[in-house]
Amino acid sequence: MSKIDTLSQIEGLSVEEMLENSLFDGTSPAICMNKKCDYTTEMEPDQDQGYCENCQTNTVKSISILMGFC
Repeated sequence: MSKIDTLSQIEGLSVEEMLENSLFDGTSPAICMNKKCDYTTEMEPDQDQGYCENCQTNTVKSISILMGFC
């Protein structure tokens, strides 16, 4: 399962719904990109090095980055 699919499943929204919501909210769902970590949070849409509170690395990316929109 890709990180995009994992984030969609955790959020309970389709990828399209997550992207649409981020256009209006100013924040986007984001997920840690480390292989064994699925930490999620809300971050700025252009975030590509957000801090993961679980594994303490700067590996969290927003859905907008994962989809190539930023």
